[in-house]
Parts: sequence; structure tokens; C-alpha cells
Amino acid sequence: MNSYNLYTKTPPIKLFFMVALPGAVSMIASSLWGLLDSIFVGNFLGQEAFSALNLAIPFVLINFSLADLIGVGSSVPISIALGKNQREEANNYFTCACLTIFLLGILSGGFLYAAAPWLLQIMGAEGELARLGVIYIRVYALLSPFTSIVFALDNYLRICGKINGSMGLNIAMSGAILVLEYVCIGILKLGIAGSALAVSSGMSLCAIAALIPFLRKKLTLSFCRPKPSLRVLWQFLYSGCPNFLSNTAARLTSIVMNMVLLRLGGGEAVAIYGILMNVGDLVQQLLYGTSDSLQPAIGYNWGAGCNGRVKGIIRCCLSAAAVISALGMAVMLLFPSTLVSLFLEDNNMELMSTAVYALRLYSLSNLFRWFPFCVQGFLIALNKPMPATVISVSNTFVIPLVLLVVLRPLGLDGIWLNTTVTSAIVAVMALGIFRRTWKSLQWEAE
Repeated sequence: MNSYNLYTKTPPIKLFFMVALPGAVSMIASSLWGLLDSIFVGNFLGQEAFSALNLAIPFVLINFSLADLIGVGSSVPISIALGKNQREEANNYFTCACLTIFLLGILSGGFLYAAAPWLLQIMGAEGELARLGVIYIRVYALLSPFTSIVFALDNYLRICGKINGSMGLNIAMSGAILVLEYVCIGILKLGIAGSALAVSSGMSLCAIAALIPFLRKKLTLSFCRPKPSLRVLWQFLYSGCPNFLSNTAARLTSIVMNMVLLRLGGGEAVAIYGILMNVGDLVQQLLYGTSDSLQPAIGYNWGAGCNGRVKGIIRCCLSAAAVISALGMAVMLLFPSTLVSLFLEDNNMELMSTAVYALRLYSLSNLFRWFPFCVQGFLIALNKPMPATVISVSNTFVIPLVLLVVLRPLGLDGIWLNTTVTSAIVAVMALGIFRRTWKSLQWEAE
């Protein structure tokens, strides 16, 4: 079945199981690199290296967000163009996007390499903690042009209907990184530089493998002679802005949180916050994989004028996201010690106890955070980026920073509760935006 028929002819519920479930597995697999990195560093290199990793990783993820800006931003016009059977235009979007991501990787990597010492300094890191953080950032920066495109290629494979291919790519990437982590850290004893080198090398190898079918013109999308223009670039930026702002704002918030944590509780508090982010990211990636894998389906049907199918797909996605979040909260509440022990040595019982307590408070965020996350994804797929941007920036930057001040009298408890309170407030905001958009869709379908 070609991608057009897959997305526009398959019944919504069947399409959900064919696309969203592999997409969720794929996204979990693609995000395991961060979890594996944290586990290896925490267990092989110790708590100080783990704290340095958590201070440095937001800057690395901001760099990846630049690629995601173009990857997600180009996926929307590509899907809509294919839904209108405008294949030549879709190929031009695809080619221009890949070239833009590579050039951005060079520029952002160069900046990160040069600015790494200054970035750690303004966060308040000193001595060995700062030195380890600089090393970690600089290794990623050197390989930035080759790593960042792998996330966009995952989107393009799904657009071409290669759901299993996308899942296979991400599983292979996590498997390669697992082996390379063990070799670089466990055998070669390269320290924190080996951690960054293992992840970057695994991503680069998988990016090269994923490019091959596009180069051989075996898929719906293929490379062509690019016709770049300001209109094309604007379309990428316009459609990708909500995701980019969401990801970047979240990392900026993490940077501010880490600065506060260094002052309130030192490196140990930073390590605990890193555990919360790693565990929470597993649930978030499942949510992201479910909604993101259905974005091409929404884009195809929106482009084809099948608004009834769009609504059916959205209903399926919301139901699944609620179940995923409930299960995630249950695991965090029932097995907090097991989750914390993945990252910390159990000989520091006081640190373990504080981390378990913080994880239980953080777990309550799953009651709310799934809904705004899904609504943001739907709005992006429907090419309505402005309300999606409002939700994303409120959720990841504005409200968390306001609550950082409001909850300050609670000390560290205020930081552990920040995500839960933020998610509850943004869920109410997203509900109002979702209801207005839903009514608009019903009106357009009549």
C-alpha cells in the first residue's frame, strides 16, 4: 500500500494501530540514547560526572532542536503537498530541508565548541564539574553536522509510509549506541568524552544508513535539484516553530533550574533533577511518538479535504495518550526506588531517599501533561502553528519560570512540584484552544 492510500483510505482505528503503536515504540527507541548515556555515566563514572552530564545536555538538545525545527517544519508542507499529489514540490521541500539541516549543524556545532567554557561558567559550575561539562559539549559539537539530521530522517521515513523502517532505524540507533557506550566507557576508559563520542557515532552511522534509500530513489520522497527560496525557508520556520520553541524553551528552563539547583543543593540536587527528567522523558517520548507518527496522516487528510477522518484520528490519539500517562504515573509511584537505582549507586542512601521522594512528587504531572502535548501536535499537523506556539512556550518556559518564583518558599520541593503545577495550568489553557479548533473543524466539514 502506498503512503497516500495508507493515510487517506485506512479506517482511523486501524490506521492508529498500524502507525501510532510502531511510532511510539520507534520514539522510545530513539530516545533511549539519553537514558543509556545517563545510566552508563552514572554507574561507570560516578555522581559528579552524572551531574556534569545533566548540566551540559540541555545545550546539546538545543542543538538537536535546530534540526527538529527544519525536520518537523518541512514535514507539514511535504505531507500536505503529497496529499494534493504535488510530488515535485514535496521533493523540493525535502531536499532543501536536508541541506538546511546540514548547514545548521556546522554553524551551531562551531558555536557550541567555542562557547562551551563560557556556558558552564554562567551556570555556576566550577572545577572538575565544569571541566567535564565542557568536554561533553565539545565532542557533540564536533560531530553536530552528521548527528542532527537523523531525527528529521525519521520523520521523512514515516511520511513515505515506512513505519517499520522508521522503527527499525531507531532501534538500530539505540543498539549501536549501547554497544559503543560499553566500548568507549567500559573498555577504552575514555570517560565522559567516550560517552558523547559513543552517542554521536551511533547517530551518525544510522543517519548515513537512513539516507541510502532516499539517494537511490526507492521511496515516495527523493532528492532533486534544490530550488531554495525565502518562501520555502519561511514555510519550514513557520510550521516548525512550535516544536522548536517547545524543545528549546524546555532546555532553557532546565538550564535555569540547574543554576538554581546548584545554589540550593549543589551537584547532588542537579543529579536528582536529571533523574526526574530522564524518567519523565520515557513517558513523554511515548506521547510524542503516538502523536508525531499520526501527523503525516492528519496532514495527508487535511490536504485531501477529509476532515471527518482528521477528527477520528485525533480521538484515537487522545484516548491512547491518556492511557499511556496513567500507566507512566503508576510505574513511577509503585517502583520509584528501582527507577532511581538505574542512575545512582545505592551506597548513598540519603541521596537515594531524596530522589525517590522527588520522583513521587514529579509523577503527579502525568495526570495533566498528556493533553496539552497532544493538542499542540494536532495544531502543528493542521498547519495552525500560532496557538500551538502559545501552548508550547507556556508549558515549557513561561509558567515554569513564574512558578520557580512562586514556589520558592518550598525550597527543593517547589522544583520537584514545578512540572505538575505547570501541567495542570496548561491543560486548562489547551482545553480552551482545543474546543475552539474542534468547532472550527466541524464548521469546515459541513
